[in-house]
Order: sequence, then structure tokens, then C-alpha cells
Amino acid sequence: MAYEHIILDRDGEIAIVTINRPKVLNALRTDVLRELALCFKELAIDDSVKVVVITGAGDKAFVAGADISEMEILDPVKAKEFSEFGNSVFLEIDRFPKPVVAALNGYALGGGCELLLSCDIVVASEKAKIGQPEVKIGIPPGFGGTQRMVRLLGKMKAKELIMTGDMITAEEALRIGLVNKVVPAEKLMEETKSLARTIASRAQVAVRMAKQLINEGVNVDLETGLALESKGFAVCFATSDQKEGMKAFLEKRDPKFTGE
Repeated sequence: MAYEHIILDRDGEIAIVTINRPKVLNALRTDVLRELALCFKELAIDDSVKVVVITGAGDKAFVAGADISEMEILDPVKAKEFSEFGNSVFLEIDRFPKPVVAALNGYALGGGCELLLSCDIVVASEKAKIGQPEVKIGIPPGFGGTQRMVRLLGKMKAKELIMTGDMITAEEALRIGLVNKVVPAEKLMEETKSLARTIASRAQVAVRMAKQLINEGVNVDLETGLALESKGFAVCFATSDQKEGMKAFLEKRDPKFTGE
């Protein structure tokens, strides 16, 4: 499928989704969000894709936020619809069955920060700046920032970042657990693809089950989460990859996974 605001590339088993509006720092509009949703629906049924990398065009921004020129004219009814639509798209990325890795090549602000919070793993350029600055323009985050950030960082740190609206550096984001890895800017995609290839080399049924269990378990009590884990653990014993993985381990050779 052809997209106007998104570039979809494939590098072997990795799909690379690039938000392509560099002149406006890849700001998110309704049509961009709609294309993101369609793109992820396409990738969900593409069996050749094992890991998705999402990034922004240019060298300044991952996503610098939602497009304020679109938001400025909204009334409360339309604003609620805009927030609900953005949340539905990011929830689809959050629940996407395959691993999603964000490559932060620059500013990840507002909706851009909320987008990275919807991904599974985040690799940041040393030049990246991250924040939820919405309070500086009279609104709170609207695409999940108040909900996902508190689950990731805890209530007090999330309140500090959201209530001040301040940006933090990639190194500070790494220190508090908002990103997984910080790399030199010129090595961002190389390092991100390397990580993606490592994940793609593992047993994919197990990788996807692990993602599902973590996502479902984080919002339930421990006992319920452990029950979910036991069920998911058992399901994987019906797969060819489990048989191959354990046999290869015992035979001291590399496994040949088929995704079945």
C-alpha cells in the first residue's frame, strides 16, 4: 500500500516505518495517525516481518508532537474525538503482536513521547530530547502520556515530567528507564537494526507470547499474572520451535526456528 506521510521499508525480517514530515518535525495529524494504523494492520498480517522499527524522517525529530495547527481550532467535542483516535492508534501499536522498536533520532515530544511509550523497546540517539510539554500550551497529554508514563516510571516521576513539561536528555531518559539504550547519532539505525535482528532470530511464538504476557500482566495482580504466565508457558510446549530449541540446546548447536 502507498502512503503519503509514511515510508515503509523492509530489511529482511525487519520492517522500518518512518514518519515522513521532516519540515514540521514529523508532527502528528489525523491523516498521519490514520496511515500509521493502516500500516500496522498491513504489517500484522505480513508473515515475513518479525520486528518493526519506527522512526522519524530527517535528523531533528522522531516526532515533535501532535500538529498544533490542527489542534488549535478544536472545540471540546472535537478534542475528545482527536484524543480518542490517537489513543486507539497507539493502543494498536501497544498491542501489536510483534515487537516494535522505536529509534529516536531527535525530538520526541508530546505525541512523540507518547508514541515511544507505546513501543516495546526504545533506542535513542545521544542527541534525542524527550518530554511531555503539553502543559505549556494549556492542555495535558492526550494520547496516553498520563497513563503509560506512570506505569513505566512511577507516579512521582511521571507527575514531575508531565507537570513541568520539561525536556530531558537521552542520558537522563536512560537513567530513569524511559529508553533502553543510548547510542551515537550516526549509529542509531545500525544499532537499532542489530537489536531487531537479535529479536528476530529468537523463537517467534515465544517472543510474541512474552510480549503478550508482559502487557497483560502489568495491569493485574501478581497471582493473576502468574496464572497467565503458566498458561502461556504451556502453550509454547505445543510448538515446533520449543522442540527445536531444546533439542538444539542439548545437541550444542544453533537452533533453526520456523515460527511454528
